[in-house]
Amino acid sequence: MRQAMRAIKSYTIDPEVDSYVATTKGDGSASERVNALLKRAIMQEQGEKLEAEAAAFFSVAKAKRRKGTLDFQLAALRTFERD
Repeated sequence: MRQAMRAIKSYTIDPEVDSYVATTKGDGSASERVNALLKRAIMQEQGEKLEAEAAAFFSVAKAKRRKGTLDFQLAALRTFERD
């Protein structure tokens, strides 16, 4: 099995974040903890984007459905008027 290569990057983080990582890393390294936290944040952000896309899609679909429903109701009323 091929192991994923890790890229060495340098980022600056806030002191509060560094303190949190240091106190929650357990037996693992700080880098492993930061990677785990970042992966969770990425998944959460992707979920939020997907949720926003779904809300936008269904709001448009709902508006179209509503217009179709109103058109059908008007046609039915015209039918009743003829009778």
